[in-house]
Amino acid sequence: MLAVVGLLSVVYHALFDLTPIVSNSMAPTLRGDGAAGSDWLLAEKLSYRLRRPARWEIIQFRNKDGNWVAKRVVGLPGETIAMRERDILINGQVVAPPKSLGFLRYYAFGSLSNGRSVDCKEGYFVLGDDSRDSFDSRYEGVVRPDEVQGRAWLIVRPLSRFGFVTP
Repeated sequence: MLAVVGLLSVVYHALFDLTPIVSNSMAPTLRGDGAAGSDWLLAEKLSYRLRRPARWEIIQFRNKDGNWVAKRVVGLPGETIAMRERDILINGQVVAPPKSLGFLRYYAFGSLSNGRSVDCKEGYFVLGDDSRDSFDSRYEGVVRPDEVQGRAWLIVRPLSRFGFVTP
């Protein structure tokens, strides 16, 4: 029995991470303020050992303060990001999110304000789904590939919101 518990513990720590959502910056996809009833996110760590994050996926990483953060990937390494009105421009071309993400409303604040653009260089430009209330790449800069810890995979709590997080 101890061997099974030990094995499960190793598998969990190697492949998964369970984190409470403490901000509504990813609402409506991920909801929470750290209080009872907030979402608990299970992130899986295997995908990004085998491939790079894709546009519109939600990645998990630690911010500059050392806190776990989940944000949506908008810009990929080597791209330039800008905004025109509420449209995302990648290398000067409008890139619309998939229809399933039609609720996204991004705002040109921080480094994207006043028509400015950001060169992703080797990193990922991430935004919160509720970008009016999100401390993301517009303020923190791009997320380096070595900072990405996992992919948002499953909301496990509360049970009323149990389900996969998919782009």
